[in-house]
Amino acid sequence: MTHNMNHYDNPLIARYASSEMSALWSPQRKFSTWRRLWVALAEAEAELGLPVTAEQIVEMKGHLDDIDFTAAAAHERRLRHDVMAHVHTFGDVCPKAKAIIHLGATSCYVTDNTDLLLLRESLELVRDRLVVVIEQLADFAKKYRDLPCLAFTHFQPAQPTTVGKRACLWAYDFVLDLAEIEFRIDSFKALGSKGTTGTQASFLELFHGDHEKARRLDELVCRKIGFAGSYAVTGQTYPRKIDSQVMAVLSGVAQSSHKMATDLRLLAHRKEMEEPFEKEQIGSSAMAYKRNPMRCERICGLARFVMSLEANAAQTAAVQWFERTLDDSANRRLVLPQAMLAMDAILILCQNVTQGLVVYPRVIAAQLESELPLMASENILMAAVAAGGDRQELHELIRRHSLAAADVVKNQGGRNDLIDRLAADPAFAGVDLKAALNARLYVGRSPEQVDEFIAEVVEPIRSRYSSREKHDAELKV
Repeated sequence: MTHNMNHYDNPLIARYASSEMSALWSPQRKFSTWRRLWVALAEAEAELGLPVTAEQIVEMKGHLDDIDFTAAAAHERRLRHDVMAHVHTFGDVCPKAKAIIHLGATSCYVTDNTDLLLLRESLELVRDRLVVVIEQLADFAKKYRDLPCLAFTHFQPAQPTTVGKRACLWAYDFVLDLAEIEFRIDSFKALGSKGTTGTQASFLELFHGDHEKARRLDELVCRKIGFAGSYAVTGQTYPRKIDSQVMAVLSGVAQSSHKMATDLRLLAHRKEMEEPFEKEQIGSSAMAYKRNPMRCERICGLARFVMSLEANAAQTAAVQWFERTLDDSANRRLVLPQAMLAMDAILILCQNVTQGLVVYPRVIAAQLESELPLMASENILMAAVAAGGDRQELHELIRRHSLAAADVVKNQGGRNDLIDRLAADPAFAGVDLKAALNARLYVGRSPEQVDEFIAEVVEPIRSRYSSREKHDAELKV
């Protein structure tokens, strides 16, 4: 792709999003969809007895994609109206059909129905990428289902979990997002053919007051453009509440992505796990040794952008006056495509990261070993009591030894020597301290939870989407 280096380049296009999503929101796709909508309207009007000929429809169908954008720009400079500019551009190449193009319709017939089609198809692409991320996390979780690691609450060491169980936490967030996306996709309807204020008055006039034909026109148009029906009542536009709901779904996926990427950044700092790192990749222009988690950092940056758009769409929905106001137009030209492009970019990164996660079991074991003595203290206490000791006295001894061991770690920079101290204390002579330090004793049902999660939650998803189109996750930069 050639770029004009004297003009701003949207990085979502140039650097991050896929060619599929970029094409979906391209001018070619948008305006060729307008033309298909005009054909659908003309066909429906003809079927209901309006004076639209088969010859006119054939002529229109012959020029769905050959859009003269230069001519359209010239018309818009003259008319100051984008829809009418394209009506005239279409009419220029369809002289026989020119008189019936856009018959009875208002601008939102093409703009809003097109946006609904693009939003639905975009969410389908988002859904398919999300399924891949869920599957890859499940595969990773299965591989590391029983590898013990430190868990954290308040980012302080807590009772151990497993690497696989933690991955299931990330995956389940995405599973919940998938359910929301599926619901939203299934809920889409068309604006249909509602007229200037949603009353269908212009179409009622065309049909000489025949309400049934005006109603049937709306139904026919919806079916022709791929929707089961239209929103029950509207003003000139479809409810901007729909945009707000879609942005909320995208925000949810962004939240889940940000959470996973943040966890991975923290684990990279601890040298327990890393995102993929390519052979010639550079982490820092100054510090040659660095392996920065740039993919996860990019996920977080783009996710914050997508999350911010949820509030934008909510504000737009809230300030629509009566049957419509145009202050949504410029805003939505930015928000809708950029939200989808950014979401696409985030999930490409999530796909890329989750298919190449790097785990360092020895580091994980060492980190766990440094904290495990304290976590094992309760089991050691119970074993010492079972060997004949006094519970209260043993508790006090463990407390003193633990404080002394913590002092060594925090004030002397030494290792946690609690087990050495207990081994030297006769009160614990009857306890198998080595056995008490088996990390697998402390992970609870983590491995079994991984197995159950994959079998009961992920496998049905995998089966449901087994025939979906695969999209690659190659990074541009």
